[in-house]
Amino acid sequence: MDASVQNKPRLDAAMKRNLFLLTCCQAVGQSANTMMFAATGLSVITFFPDHAFATLPVTMQHLGVMLWVFPAAALMNRMGRRFGFRVGSVFGIAGATVCGTGLYYANFALMCLGGVILGYAVACLQMYRFAAVELAPLGYRAKAISWVTTGGVVAGALGPSVVNWTYETVMPIYLGTYAAMVAVHLTVFTVMGFIRFPPMRAEHPAAGSAEAEPPRPLWQIARQPRFAASVIAAMIAFGTMSFLMGASPLAIVGCGLSHDEAHLVIFLHVMGMFVPSFFTGNLINRFGLLPVMSWGTAILMAGVVAALLGLDAWNFRIALTLVGVGWNFLFIGATTIVTTCYRPSERTKAQALNDFLIFATTATASFLAGYLQDRLGWYPLNRASIGLILIAALAVLWLRLQRRRPALAAAPAQ
Repeated sequence: MDASVQNKPRLDAAMKRNLFLLTCCQAVGQSANTMMFAATGLSVITFFPDHAFATLPVTMQHLGVMLWVFPAAALMNRMGRRFGFRVGSVFGIAGATVCGTGLYYANFALMCLGGVILGYAVACLQMYRFAAVELAPLGYRAKAISWVTTGGVVAGALGPSVVNWTYETVMPIYLGTYAAMVAVHLTVFTVMGFIRFPPMRAEHPAAGSAEAEPPRPLWQIARQPRFAASVIAAMIAFGTMSFLMGASPLAIVGCGLSHDEAHLVIFLHVMGMFVPSFFTGNLINRFGLLPVMSWGTAILMAGVVAALLGLDAWNFRIALTLVGVGWNFLFIGATTIVTTCYRPSERTKAQALNDFLIFATTATASFLAGYLQDRLGWYPLNRASIGLILIAALAVLWLRLQRRRPALAAAPAQ
């Protein structure tokens, strides 16, 4: 027993340092994404007459992720994680600049173009969680993902705070926010240079090792029941979160509450998304992936119920906070399962497919958020979310049924 404990892989100082720096990049980079959500809809309605399309630049950002995720993954596979992530920061600087220019000239099309460019930066940002798995031993998968995701706690405080500080500093309002986004991506570019990532491919893989196994076609990876169900769960988690997060600033201001209240609700929402990451990995290790994912669907549903109970400030605060917590449990659990469904030689394309499908959902959700909020209102939008959450619950149930099969009984994610 002593020998087994001694031989158990552990995090060494270099691993901890790299994970810490990656968490810092997550914290700063995610704050820019939070700023985009908080500022874009409210900045667009200052000059664009059709408020139903206020969230379209955010939608274009999600479409940009879909457009860029496979090229970004291919670049990382060829040039390495650090090079690929720094290219993402360059796109972030360019995208924020284009969005700010569009706002300054009241050019809606230019703001949408900026969203597409920012999509590359967000595609890279989403791959941080997969890079975290590569920086840690096998037994630390859930914890590594959870630890890096905790960077969102800082992002949740930093993003809305920067929006509050900057949205009236330069006219038109929110122009200063886009300038701050440029500084944020420049900071990530700098910090990323100090992280040491392992090679994307082993130079001399051992015969018979997983690294030496040839990659399977993408369709064969995607048709695995665990992969399909976990991706569906992640799609619903992100889709529901984007649906309600994108519409909430417009709903709050539309109800007669202040811009400051909208910023506070986004802050509470992002705190709900990332504060649980301090203990989500431990919860998964103690209770299992599927129970934690089930709690996530239940908490998402509780958030929607809170939103349907009224239009007071506290309804928005409680609802968006619970939606954030539910997203955390469901998304981290689903991501952990996905990392067990591909071989090392397949990781970039499998991860890219996972994020492509997720952001196809969020692109649709973010567009519908502004449209439905303008055309139908906050209550119908939340009622539509109930159907999405039920699909996530069915995906988790499917995973439970797959777990009972003998072939999956010893799977690492279970």
